[in-house]
Amino acid sequence: METRSPSFRPCPGAETLIEITEDDFCPQEIIERAKSTAAGAVVTFLGTVRDDGLREMVVEAYPEAALAELDKICNEAADRFGLTSVYIIHRLGRLAVGDNIVLIVVSAAHRREAFGGCSFILEELKSRVPIWKKEIFDGGERWVGT
Repeated sequence: METRSPSFRPCPGAETLIEITEDDFCPQEIIERAKSTAAGAVVTFLGTVRDDGLREMVVEAYPEAALAELDKICNEAADRFGLTSVYIIHRLGRLAVGDNIVLIVVSAAHRREAFGGCSFILEELKSRVPIWKKEIFDGGERWVGT
């Protein structure tokens, strides 16, 4: 699978980055980008590959559809929670235990909106975005939802 270049999508009224990539990312760099004088809160969710006896995880997606759906979710969250920034990065490819999978960073004027926006994005991503995970164990493998 080829590494996909970052895909940027605008969210009206919010600084935004939506990326699907095989490359790892630095959460702290994105958190720093989310800080602004308009934001009193920055909330982050970092999903990693946990050790459930896994040997590795393979993450696949239909990138064009995934980006389109993430764009919709971003717009919904920005409108609903008044977010000043939204950053979503999701990795694809073969990942080891401890590797980063997904990062969601949002900022808003107040903590309630920032927490609400981050939680909304995560739950909608898991239920609506065409991304699939295959967990590979020593004794077999299984596909799971995101």
